[in-house]
Amino acid sequence: MGTLIARIKERAKENIKRIVLPEGQDIRVIEAASKVKAEGIAEVILIGNKKEIETVCEEKNIKLNGVMIIDPNNSEKTKEYSKKLYELRKEKGLTEEKANEIILENIYFATMMVKEGHADGLVCGAVYSTSDTLRPALQIVKTRPGTKCVSAFFIMEIPDSDYKSAYIFADSGLLEFPTEEERAEIAIESNESCKLLLEEEGKVAMLSYSTKGSANSDSIESVKKSLEIVREKRPDIKIDGELQLDAAIDKEIAKSKAGDSPVAGNANVLIFPDLNAGNIGYKLVQRFAKANAYGPITQGLAKPINDLSRGCTVEDIVGVVAITAVQATKQ
Repeated sequence: MGTLIARIKERAKENIKRIVLPEGQDIRVIEAASKVKAEGIAEVILIGNKKEIETVCEEKNIKLNGVMIIDPNNSEKTKEYSKKLYELRKEKGLTEEKANEIILENIYFATMMVKEGHADGLVCGAVYSTSDTLRPALQIVKTRPGTKCVSAFFIMEIPDSDYKSAYIFADSGLLEFPTEEERAEIAIESNESCKLLLEEEGKVAMLSYSTKGSANSDSIESVKKSLEIVREKRPDIKIDGELQLDAAIDKEIAKSKAGDSPVAGNANVLIFPDLNAGNIGYKLVQRFAKANAYGPITQGLAKPINDLSRGCTVEDIVGVVAITAVQATKQ
């Protein structure tokens, strides 16, 4: 296990939060819930059919001591959540009948738990798609005041790295073609995520295929405009661009390509121009460098709700639960 996630787990243990897992039918989620509770990382709430979950536990010899299991079909909170969901969404055309129906879906019930403060965070995505995970979050929890968009990043922990051991890669999981304003907000949010989760001052690189005017195109100008927006809104953030990846992380290359940059050669937050680049980038590092990739972790929501890869392992889920718990300490 990576040292970064080990530290994040220890931080989660210092301020125990309640994390809800809507995919109680998935064996990996059940095993992860058991591990999280046994390690004392968080209080865990599984959403699903209690008898089915208990049967799986008996068959696989999994102990769920202290893990709460809630079935929306017979919970005392279901009617209350349905009414509140209706009030939240009636102006969008949601009927009382439809609210009664969809609140029985695990993800909607779990999201209402977070909205109402009955859980501090949510982790989902082992079964649900990203859109199915985040749609209820955007409808119910919504964005944090002062934030216009929700984005997603990966924590990349790289063993035996010649450079830094951990980075924030954003946006690598949500916004396909961010506007200049959205890209700027991604950079600002990612800087805060770096401080919270990596416990380091952010050094933010706005990535491109060009460094400091070595090429010209509309896409490069777009990155430059995002940089200007960040500098205007948050002059305290250490940020620079446009930078090629090698100039952003390699000190020797930075000297020749961007010698006067406050960030080049030492970046720990990498902002990709679009989702294609960000998603390809994190997967390249994950596979070729055998890096641990934790995420996609969302930023910009009023409360922490995080997605998982459907190919996630039990340890991946445990790690994201720990990250979500630490995020919840700042809400």
